[in-house]
Amino acid sequence: MFWRSVVGKLAITILLLVSFVLFILTILLLEFFETFHVNEAEKEMMQTATKVSRIVEQHDDQALALENAELVKDPVSRLAVIYDDGTSRTSDSTDNDLNELDPQWLRNDEDLRDVFTNGQDVKKDTMLPSSHVEAMIVGTPIEQGGAVFIYQSLDIVNQTKAETTKIIFLAAGIAIILTTIFAFFLSTRITSPLIKMREAALDLTRGEFNTKVPILTHDEIGELAMAFNRMGRQLKFHINALRQEKEQISNIVSSMADGVITLNRNGDMLVTNPPAKQFIHNLYYENGMEPEDDHLTAPEPLNETLRSVIHGEKEVIREINTQGRTWVMIMTPLYDQTYVRGAVAVIRDMTEERQMDKMRKDFIANVSHELRTPISMLQGYSEAIVDDVAESTEEKNELAQIIHEESLRMGRLVNELLDLARMEAGHTRLDKTMIDAESFVERILKKFKGIAEESHVQLISERHLSVSMISIDTDRIEQVFTNLIDNAIRHTKQHGYVKVVVEGTATELHVSIEDNGSGIPEEDIPFVFERFYKADKSRTRNGRKKGTGLGLAIAKNIVEAHDGTITVQSKLNEGTMFDIRLPL
Repeated sequence: MFWRSVVGKLAITILLLVSFVLFILTILLLEFFETFHVNEAEKEMMQTATKVSRIVEQHDDQALALENAELVKDPVSRLAVIYDDGTSRTSDSTDNDLNELDPQWLRNDEDLRDVFTNGQDVKKDTMLPSSHVEAMIVGTPIEQGGAVFIYQSLDIVNQTKAETTKIIFLAAGIAIILTTIFAFFLSTRITSPLIKMREAALDLTRGEFNTKVPILTHDEIGELAMAFNRMGRQLKFHINALRQEKEQISNIVSSMADGVITLNRNGDMLVTNPPAKQFIHNLYYENGMEPEDDHLTAPEPLNETLRSVIHGEKEVIREINTQGRTWVMIMTPLYDQTYVRGAVAVIRDMTEERQMDKMRKDFIANVSHELRTPISMLQGYSEAIVDDVAESTEEKNELAQIIHEESLRMGRLVNELLDLARMEAGHTRLDKTMIDAESFVERILKKFKGIAEESHVQLISERHLSVSMISIDTDRIEQVFTNLIDNAIRHTKQHGYVKVVVEGTATELHVSIEDNGSGIPEEDIPFVFERFYKADKSRTRNGRKKGTGLGLAIAKNIVEAHDGTITVQSKLNEGTMFDIRLPL
């Protein structure tokens, strides 16, 4: 039956509730507007009477005052000005039924005479004595004596109240009609999906749900609950088995370090894991494409490989370079019996392996180059001594001195390589001690004062230390400062400067080493901390610019071992600034 259905119950409830609310609201609005219009009319007339009284007080000429007052009042109302000497003035009105009032009646009326005796504002609703018109009268006193009265027919107010009442009833009727339509529409909208859900649940008794719904009513919702309960008893086993299988496969794919992508024949990506998502994001960005959230289509490199897999029905291996990284992809066809329904791609990021291989080759080449020159010199000068090319003792000593210097340089190279290897392996031990920061910095600068003077380079120092004692590994940090200051002096021309600024707080030691020397080419700045980096690509040596190219790499490892940071800023032929920050 209609009354037992959800549609009927909901529609009747909404109708009763809205009807009750509209009934109460209509009564309150009628009561409110019945007094509202009267009060507003009285208030407006009283304001007009006050304005007229001020006009009368400002004009000695009664006719002129009345003429000005005519401009202020409402045309449908009538104005009566009664002066203290007994004279009176009355204005005209567009309402022909509104007769002129007798001044004596106004003075003697017990509700209106207070304006003369007590100087109070008065108001009254009454039947005018000279006619049968029900009117509203307000009066206000004049300071020099007398009073101003304004009155108008109550028919205007009653007409306004009648219009308001008509509007309220019309709105209530429209609201009832709209509510009826809305109630049936809403009820149908709510019930319709419930019925569809019940039918779907009955059709999918071998499907997915395992929820027991309490049966509380005997309407459509109750029938839907019964259908869900019957369906749940049959699906419990299947749901558990499918969930376990899905979780197992998902965990395996998500935990893989390699990217995995499953595609259908149309190139739509069905399954991706986090590494694969990063790879796909890079491809989209490089190709200027925006992925759609609801339908992810493989970008062109994957689509091209997919077509090769589908047409050839065999595994395809491809290398893809994107965003500076190298990926190797192996795509294998997926079969539905004998039909290729898609493919699965396994993607591995080979960037680190290729980089390590390149670093290994570069390392061997750099070490070979660095050792070849001193070994050649050792061999050549030693042969000169053996073959008695150097005849005098002084010449032999000179050749021996060169051999000694080259052997020392080879020893420094080997020691620096060993130090760097230990640091990169994490075997660096810091021997931190509390030292006086001021004397530590002064000692380092004093060591380079003579070198700077010999090179005609001005060594400038600024120190702003708010703490006196700091905890660092003095030998290691001195090695860093020595390397950076020495580099700055050697790469600065005569009459240039090297500026060392040291600032210390309770939490950080900040050191900047700036010069106005040759600078570093912009393309080389990212590589200055790599092993064997040299700004001079030809690797030519002169008396001032010697080195193994390992100093900055060692400095960076020492600073990072102190949990600090080292950065560089440079402009070619303008200068370089190294910035070091060490947490204390």
